[in-house]
Amino acid sequence: MPDRYDLPAGFRWGVATAAYQIEGAVDEDGRGPSVWDTFTARSGAIRDGHTGAVACDHYHRHPEDIALMHGLGLDGYRFSIAWPRIQPTGAGPVNAAGLAFYDRLVDDLLAVGITPLPTLFHWDLPQALEDAGGWLNRDTAYRFAEYAAIVADRLGDRVPAWITLNEPFVHTVYGYAMGIHAPGRTLMFEALPAAHHQLLGHGLAAAALHERGLEVMLSNNLTPVEPATPSPADAAAAAAYDTLHNRLFTDPVLLGRYPDLAALGVPDDIFGAVRPGDLDLIHTPGLDGLGVNYYNPTRVAAPTDPGLPFDLLDIPDVPHTAFGWPVVPDGLRRLLTGLRIRYGTALPPITMTENGCSTTEDLDDTFRIDYLSAHLDALATTVAEGVDVRGYYTWSLIDNFEWAEGLFSQRFGLVHVDFATQRRTPKASYAWYRDLIAVHRARCAKEGSVTSP
Repeated sequence: MPDRYDLPAGFRWGVATAAYQIEGAVDEDGRGPSVWDTFTARSGAIRDGHTGAVACDHYHRHPEDIALMHGLGLDGYRFSIAWPRIQPTGAGPVNAAGLAFYDRLVDDLLAVGITPLPTLFHWDLPQALEDAGGWLNRDTAYRFAEYAAIVADRLGDRVPAWITLNEPFVHTVYGYAMGIHAPGRTLMFEALPAAHHQLLGHGLAAAALHERGLEVMLSNNLTPVEPATPSPADAAAAAAYDTLHNRLFTDPVLLGRYPDLAALGVPDDIFGAVRPGDLDLIHTPGLDGLGVNYYNPTRVAAPTDPGLPFDLLDIPDVPHTAFGWPVVPDGLRRLLTGLRIRYGTALPPITMTENGCSTTEDLDDTFRIDYLSAHLDALATTVAEGVDVRGYYTWSLIDNFEWAEGLFSQRFGLVHVDFATQRRTPKASYAWYRDLIAVHRARCAKEGSVTSP
């Protein structure tokens, strides 16, 4: 069986982070407030009352973090740009200091041979836009495209490829439907206009990026969906959940149409959000690559609660991460081969833009090493079966602010962060990943092809 060392020459190795989770400096250099600044100020919203006000202080310590990346021998670094740093109110004048920070970050990455892969939106919407309706307001999609053009005009001469959105499914469901994340709304299925407007924003931003000769990806959290039993009721529930989690956010971009939403009780126009021509705007720019974030499969049964068309169940008899997520490496293979079957020639090359786990271990994080090894072996098998996967960005470089879980309870990093002192200490998984990259590169060189430096 192929293993992680058999991934092809040219395969790109990276790590991923997100702005609000690591940057801190929320009140510095003209940055405006985001929905996460507002949400974390709510009593009880975040475990132990933590915020991202300081987080990992990456805004001031990014040279140290880039040195850690260089030590890994990475090809690429996926990070996100904080919209409130660029346009403090989400529209209007540009904050020069905010652009300058990302200008320095890009130059410092390139100086050590690491290709930047920016994500334009990783959930930190400017609060002023949320006050005007947020992603429930169609106008936010147009503001997003303007912001994308501003950043691309500044950085596009050095940054060839861009990700528009990160996990619009999670932002819609956790932020607008269930209220677990910012902005903390609890609209259930009536939150789905936020999904459509994010996709519209993607399409408009993708067009702006393509006009500037840049490549475009969209990253979503995707999951293979399994019925709990072969019964027709469980199969129907699984199909409904697959529609919500996977197809709602992928079909419009790759096929130019929404899936049938009837099983969700949602009208075709998504409560009036979809207008004539919208799907052309979403689909026509096209994708140069699809970003896939994978953590676990989802097991689904027929509903016991009449408010939802499915019940989500745990997957028994497998290991679980500190987050309680089931560890099923072969789920990654099933997910990616399923995408190839579903979308055929419409499926662009795939990049794994997130995969990783939280552990209760500190520096000797054997669980994480085993997790990454097994998932990369599954990925190598998938590539050998003909799925075009171009790279792997593990989540995450450093321990960070883990959204509603705060700072300490869920550590995903290859590098431990002492949040009191900001001291960074590489874990065992850091050395393992460094050595994996070096061995893969050496093997490719011995076979006559060398991966990107």
